[in-house]
Amino acid sequence: MSTQTILPIDRQAIVELSKSRQEPEWMTNLRAEALELAGSLELPKLEKTRIDRWNLSSYGSYKSEGKIASLDALPESAKALLQTEEGQPVNVLVQKNSGIVYHSISEELAKQGVIFTSLEEALSSHSELVQTYFTSVVGKDENQLTALHTALWSGGVFVYVPKNVRVELPIQALFLTDDAEATFSPHVLIVAEQHSSVTYVDNFVSEGDLNQLIQNGVVEVVVKAGATVNFASVHNLNESVTDLSYRRAVVDNDATINWVIGEMNYGNVMSDTTSLLKGNGSNSDAKIICVGTGEQKLNVTTRAVHFGKSSSSDMITRAVMRDAATAIINGVTKIEKGATGTNGQQTEKVLMLSPKARGDANPILLIDEDDVKAGHAASVGQVNPEQIHYLMSRGITREEAQRLVIYGFLAPVVSEIPMEKVQKQLQGFVERKLGQ
Repeated sequence: MSTQTILPIDRQAIVELSKSRQEPEWMTNLRAEALELAGSLELPKLEKTRIDRWNLSSYGSYKSEGKIASLDALPESAKALLQTEEGQPVNVLVQKNSGIVYHSISEELAKQGVIFTSLEEALSSHSELVQTYFTSVVGKDENQLTALHTALWSGGVFVYVPKNVRVELPIQALFLTDDAEATFSPHVLIVAEQHSSVTYVDNFVSEGDLNQLIQNGVVEVVVKAGATVNFASVHNLNESVTDLSYRRAVVDNDATINWVIGEMNYGNVMSDTTSLLKGNGSNSDAKIICVGTGEQKLNVTTRAVHFGKSSSSDMITRAVMRDAATAIINGVTKIEKGATGTNGQQTEKVLMLSPKARGDANPILLIDEDDVKAGHAASVGQVNPEQIHYLMSRGITREEAQRLVIYGFLAPVVSEIPMEKVQKQLQGFVERKLGQ
């Protein structure tokens, strides 16, 4: 397979674009190498999902975007997603299509040595730091999608938190696409040094008919010893966007990664959220919600790989399927040899609201060590008619009864999300998707 058959762009075009953006030589070379790799690598093999049948060719091309003076220039629906402090959004970065259009960081964070900027800007001002970590967690050579992302990424976010610094307010990013001809593949890179902490929240939204655009995004999180990273992401892209997302964290000794993921898209979704628990006493907690409607196909994987002793992981996934939507929900707990004293737990549940909806929950335990704890629970089913009847017998309408059952099903995830704004966002998106 040649590179030209994958994308309407060749190696020379990638090189020239990188140079025109004044990227360092190492990034220019990396992009070119990745594009060549994409021609020989295969697509990822997903559980019970033929991703090769999806439209995976509409990446668009890089288009520069003009800056906006204030967030008031954003659509109201997008602006409403940003958290505010005393009525004003702080520590915010906005990407529109291929480029960054708005960025603000508080003086307090800057004085503490926190770096919060676009990845494009970080290539210029912190090149060596970015080079150390870029593709260190998600490699360019893993499959065709990661190779294409490395070659074509644009915009993106770079967060660096120095040792012992605790960021109290959330750092926020908004990724907005409204141009089907513009590349939309952000790269998020977060590095938390020893005993630091940070909360990062982002939203992916779309406007208008995008004619089968591909969002091929990657998140890399490096959590050093004793640090904590809270990562929340809600994707609400329309039916013309195919959303492909790899999120992965490397977690050191006594460090913690907390994931909150809301897959509220209307198009096909491949979502892979993984914690690599390299350190002793490392921790991972993942809470995933997804809602499928129409003829959506969703393949959602949550994974924890235990290397360190006494490491722990907990994964909870709830999926609600309506119409003719299909969901493959995978939970993978892998405990490597030598990871004694570890504890890995997972739960996957799928609720189907239509006879045509399909759901498949696949709990997987791969254990190469004896001195461990591991468990899983999984269920797939439709709304219990007895619950609906019971609620209706108390004077509640059928529609309201079904709504209560759905929210009761999602409550174990939503109620434990530590960020109230994210809770409300998820609830609003669920109501919108289910027409309630």
